[in-house]
Amino acid sequence: MMKVEFINKAVHLAIGVNMDGIKEVLGFWIDKNEGAKFWLKVVTELNNRVVSDIFIACVDGLKGFPDAINSIFPDTKVQLCIVHMVRHSLKYVPHKEKKEVAKDLKSIYSAINEKHAKENLEEFKKRWDDKYPAIADSWERNWLEIIPFLEYPDYIRKAIYTTNAIESANYSLRKIIKNRSILKNDIAISKLLYLALRNIEKKWTMAIHNWKQALNQFAIIFTDRFPRDF
Repeated sequence: MMKVEFINKAVHLAIGVNMDGIKEVLGFWIDKNEGAKFWLKVVTELNNRVVSDIFIACVDGLKGFPDAINSIFPDTKVQLCIVHMVRHSLKYVPHKEKKEVAKDLKSIYSAINEKHAKENLEEFKKRWDDKYPAIADSWERNWLEIIPFLEYPDYIRKAIYTTNAIESANYSLRKIIKNRSILKNDIAISKLLYLALRNIEKKWTMAIHNWKQALNQFAIIFTDRFPRDF
């Protein structure tokens, strides 16, 4: 009798926004392990294949990813997804207090600048540290990757503070593969995902919201790196 072995693997997806403000799938990677070496391979491949520069990278807290990005693109600002930070924080909170804690967390990431964000984090600690010390500790440990988007106007913040574009694509992919949870090899998975992502990309015909304003800001902020033909 033949023995069949099943292996769980993760699919990692990268989406970029080009100079026209249109989202593009940069690639996907199938692996059962992740870490600094894996992410370095991913970022190196992106650099060799399609990406010459990254102004701002929004990531969802994957270990080793920020360091891998900055090893290839040292001038890139790495921004942790605020939605993921809030979700992670609320895991420590019972349902009856989630709304209050979420409101106080919002005062941190919606502050007008880093100084006010830090003050609001201190207020958060005074109110909640006795009950949920892990929350403020997590925000403090990740502070340098939480605050970059606070340097920008509100319309840029909305474009870079969350990985929702990837979350939306992941949701569409999950619907496609939910009835195909077992696939015989990586080639079969890759073909299925490739075709699905092509269909998803066809819907991305409009620039992201307030792109023209954001582009003008990028031209000033990243003047030495801004493409000359724009």
